[in-house]
Amino acid sequence: MTALFEHPEIVKLRSALDALKSVGGAKEEGGRRAAVALIFRAGESRAPELLFIKRADYPADPWSGQVAFPGGREEAGDANLADTALRETREETGIDLRNDGTVIGTLDDLRPQTTGLPAIIVRPYVVLLKRADSLLLSDEVALAFWVPLEELRQAGSWRDTSVFARGIQLTARAFHHEGHVIWGMTERILAQLLALLD
Repeated sequence: MTALFEHPEIVKLRSALDALKSVGGAKEEGGRRAAVALIFRAGESRAPELLFIKRADYPADPWSGQVAFPGGREEAGDANLADTALRETREETGIDLRNDGTVIGTLDDLRPQTTGLPAIIVRPYVVLLKRADSLLLSDEVALAFWVPLEELRQAGSWRDTSVFARGIQLTARAFHHEGHVIWGMTERILAQLLALLD
């Protein structure tokens, strides 16, 4: 964990998140609320890696089969949206961020841009993982994978891509990694994160 906290990219990210917080980025109100966790671990080379999940295929899920960050909708028992992100992460991946993680900040709230998606406001939390045990994926998650931060910053992995959403083909900016296509709200959250490091 100390190595992760002291990694130059994480030091830079923490500073940028602190500045974002001090500016008091206006948080949107109204609509159903949700939260996701952008979880970093120290990879084999001690360099930061970010966790992604692929959602299982469910006909009723508008984000069915898409690559995402762990997270979900706020529930009545959640004390706040941070609690939502931590609870959903544990349910979906088995990672106990309350004991094994440190929240270092939040990105700006986002809403879906595609018509026909639920009216929801998503708050992304950036978390550093103290230890990376084996993942215990729920039925809601088809698979999970870690991507080195260095790869996320490679311009050649980003391009306009044809994707399908609810039976409609559209062109979207996407990040490509080992056959996975990261687009939509997840891509927007990722782009916001990377902008803090530029």
